Amino acid sequence: MQASSKQLERVAEIVSRYRNFSGAAIPILQEIQNELGYVSHEFIAKVSELTKIPASDLYGIVTFYSQFRLEPLGEYHIQICHGTACHLAGADQITEALEIAVNTKCGSTSKDGKFTLEKVACIGCCSLAPVISVNGKIHGRMTPDKARGLIRDLKGGGSRGN
Repeated sequence: MQASSKQLERVAEIVSRYRNFSGAAIPILQEIQNELGYVSHEFIAKVSELTKIPASDLYGIVTFYSQFRLEPLGEYHIQICHGTACHLAGADQITEALEIAVNTKCGSTSKDGKFTLEKVACIGCCSLAPVISVNGKIHGRMTPDKARGLIRDLKGGGSRGN
């Protein structure tokens, strides 16, 4: 996805708030992530240009910390819990059903930009295992059939995920 001129202007505004760039790389990147939803290659190049922090250092930060994303999330961010309770209750089968239903693998976004699938260690709703979260809304006692139905609903413009 190509960065817009407005996004690059926003990156420049964020960088301009920092007086001392030494040690500010992580806060700058966090602020970009929080405001724009991801830290693209173009954003990294702009930060590097403005701060003189080598782009390789910025890439090192973005790829080391799991909080950062190089690509924007899909319209529906689906997190599949793989904590112990969910794993034992069938998280692998739910993951497989979701990957097939949205035609993408976990850790990526569907080509239409609609769905991002992500495995997470634990959502914290073990009594409802297995659990998925769609844009922060918890769906418990999930089954592969329920997961496929949820995706059908979301593809049809439904709001069950929100």
